Amino acid sequence: MIVTRIALGIGLLLIVSLVIFGATELLPGDLATQLLGQSATPETVAALRDKLGLNDPAPLRYWTWLTGAVTGDFGVSLSNNRPISEMIGARLGNTVFLALYAAAMAVPISLTLGILAALWRNSIFDRVTNAGALTAISFPEFFVAYILILWLAQSGVFPSMVRINPSTGFWDRVYMTFLPALTLTLVVTAHMMRMTRAAIINLMASPYVEMARLKGMSPFRIIVRHALPNALAPIINVVALNLAYLITGVVVVEVVFVYPGLGQLMVDAVSNRDIAVVQAVALIFAAAYVTLNLIADVLSTISNPRLMNPK
Repeated sequence: MIVTRIALGIGLLLIVSLVIFGATELLPGDLATQLLGQSATPETVAALRDKLGLNDPAPLRYWTWLTGAVTGDFGVSLSNNRPISEMIGARLGNTVFLALYAAAMAVPISLTLGILAALWRNSIFDRVTNAGALTAISFPEFFVAYILILWLAQSGVFPSMVRINPSTGFWDRVYMTFLPALTLTLVVTAHMMRMTRAAIINLMASPYVEMARLKGMSPFRIIVRHALPNALAPIINVVALNLAYLITGVVVVEVVFVYPGLGQLMVDAVSNRDIAVVQAVALIFAAAYVTLNLIADVLSTISNPRLMNPK
């Protein structure tokens, strides 16, 4: 099963790489002319096209780009002539840190609220929690970010712009990235909380849960000992999907807080028409999404003994 999932993931990444390369090929205008400007001479444009390999057939350029990406060589940035792998390496750690920071807050809060909402179903707590979750999930990320800046940054509690570098200490990094992490937490918590609540409520009508209730077990123990382990498969799936979003969906949040991550790098590359950087970052985002979905499939299968049984 794992080998099959890995093979499907590799095939999906190949398709995504074709889409990324094809989409950048369809962009209007000539890349060499855009880089040199309208005043460039035809000889200079022709020399740059030859240097960038734009005169080669598209399949050959795709194969060269894909084989280089597999080995970690994404080429050289067109805007500053730096190796793209070096630029990505400096930003990737920041994006992963932000995603893990948000996940460390979102996952425990979501599971706790989901369990309590299922335990006190139809109570005031359940209704308030659901209303708050629906409100948070309805707002776009940039709106939540600006609200937090208005409330917490303008009062001087937290900085509105994230200024970190490799020498920044761990706790300083935690403090300065709290607002972007809180923004992502508010966005993804609602989905995970509601899925946890729905999965547990669906299992509360099962015969074994009814038997545990007739034996006199407390509702909290029934949920934690009997319902929650059997609800792990859908919970793991929704947690993995939201973790994938935390890595691939940070573009807007990073731009709002000027966070030096992959999202900000991609936006800068789009502004500078640095196609090679855009392709590299998009492929990394796709690989992260596919990998986390693969991990979710494997963990969901392991958590459910019925799926492990070939019969």
